[in-house]
Amino acid sequence: QVQLVESGGGLVQPGGSLRLSCQASGSIFSIYRMQWFRQAPGKQREFVAEEFSTGSTNYAEFVKGRFTISRDNAKNTIYLQMDSLKPEDTAVYRCNSVVGDYWGQGTQVTVSS
Repeated sequence: QVQLVESGGGLVQPGGSLRLSCQASGSIFSIYRMQWFRQAPGKQREFVAEEFSTGSTNYAEFVKGRFTISRDNAKNTIYLQMDSLKPEDTAVYRCNSVVGDYWGQGTQVTVSS
């Protein structure tokens, strides 16, 4: 059984930074292809970023140049470095293991002055 646990969310001012973590357990292949999604109240779930085990990455247009996805395979963990945060980035951020479609419970990011 694969479990994903996100952490690192919080309240920051516009222009601030946060680093989200998603730790996986249950399979050595659980982070082969990992994604970050977000969902704000009244909006549908949005794709944010993904990274394959090869290191290949993809980003949503609205986070390019501001967010960076990375991984630590030894720790079965992926990260999302979030810089230059904007109020519209406010959402619950969840990680997903595409292989098996496993989801974490999410971590709240709030960007407000």
